[in-house]
Amino acid sequence: MVLKKLLKKLLVISVVLLAIHTCTFAAKSPEFTIPHQYPAKYTPEYISQITPTYKDVGKEEVFYVALDMLKGTEGMFSRNAILGNNLSQRAMRIEFRDLGQINQSYATFDALGWKRGRNLYIYINNKHRNAPAGAIAALLSHEALHQDEYNSLAEETYAWTMEAVVWNDILKMYPESNQESSELVKRENTLKRLLEKGDFTNKYIKKAVLSNSGYKNLPSYSPGFNDL
Repeated sequence: MVLKKLLKKLLVISVVLLAIHTCTFAAKSPEFTIPHQYPAKYTPEYISQITPTYKDVGKEEVFYVALDMLKGTEGMFSRNAILGNNLSQRAMRIEFRDLGQINQSYATFDALGWKRGRNLYIYINNKHRNAPAGAIAALLSHEALHQDEYNSLAEETYAWTMEAVVWNDILKMYPESNQESSELVKRENTLKRLLEKGDFTNKYIKKAVLSNSGYKNLPSYSPGFNDL
């Protein structure tokens, strides 16, 4: 009889301790919640299906999703360029990088288009590793336009405008991409507001490019970009 009572007490104590542990874990769990990078359609099975199309661009799965999200947007030219329809006739390589290791002046850049020999690269700042794939897609649509060692104010104006237009398209198709806690999403929404303010012309985006201190030494024009 005494043994039965003791076992009952131990059982009650175990249940109480388990409940306390569960409540404590539940209270802390929101701290570990991160925004979901992909729209719902990008299940593991779907990503597995599209991987062969995109695997040559790099190792990160998020790049495959981002490139796939460019379908049906104004960024199709950029998508095709990344896949090989560019001046090098090779797939561009995409990587997350500490841009400050390339040059300290690039440390705060969001991304870089880079040419090394015949190969083209897009380096995205490590801080955007967990950004929504839709925001990365918009950024890629910009960087894919830089396909040689030349750059200009006209080229940057065109690239920024492309990025804003593509982000606008992405939000129509995948509104869940608008995760405003993301630094990259904040960038994209700033460009989108400039696009809307200019009635979907490059009027205010061009002003932003011309006033950007990072572009102060750029020429007005570069090959293929002769209109500012």
